[in-house]
Amino acid sequence: MTTIAVVRKNGYAAIAADTLTKWGSGKESAAYIANNSKIVKAGDSFLAASGTSTFKLIMRDYFSRAGVPARFDSTINLFKTWQAFHGALKERYYLVSVGEKDDTIESSKFDVLIANPHGIFGVGAHRTVQEYRKFYAIGTGTDLALGALYAAYDSPRLSAEQLARLAIETAAEFDDATGLPVVSHSVKLKSKK
Repeated sequence: MTTIAVVRKNGYAAIAADTLTKWGSGKESAAYIANNSKIVKAGDSFLAASGTSTFKLIMRDYFSRAGVPARFDSTINLFKTWQAFHGALKERYYLVSVGEKDDTIESSKFDVLIANPHGIFGVGAHRTVQEYRKFYAIGTGTDLALGALYAAYDSPRLSAEQLARLAIETAAEFDDATGLPVVSHSVKLKSKK
């Protein structure tokens, strides 16, 4: 599975993710998998998805195509981007979109965290978009990562990227579906006018 964290602090946005892939009870660690980073770069944004590892390849392919309507600078633009992406998931990438009986909206089947010069964001499987003020985490180690971020966020010694990495390292220590090493990226935030 995976654990991903985003942090906003002192004029920077950061994202971090573990590198472990699991198939049932089997583990594929970074020692054996060359393309182990779960973080995808799209323009000036960094995205990472929880769910099947195929989603990182799909995001890398889709957002690298010319003419793809992709804006990651606000919640409404992310929503519009994800609506178009969801259509492509079904048509181009063969997403099995059959939902649970209580679903009122068709699911994209995965959650994403995003860090970029505009902030830190999350997109849920049903295309709910959130902008976070401080931090957030998703994946199997979510509770552990959020606990670490809550406890350490106000430390003046830790940057946004150091906090994001700490969240993943904490999850890797206690969650058997999260594994080291950590991959992380940090970007300077644009000042809002």
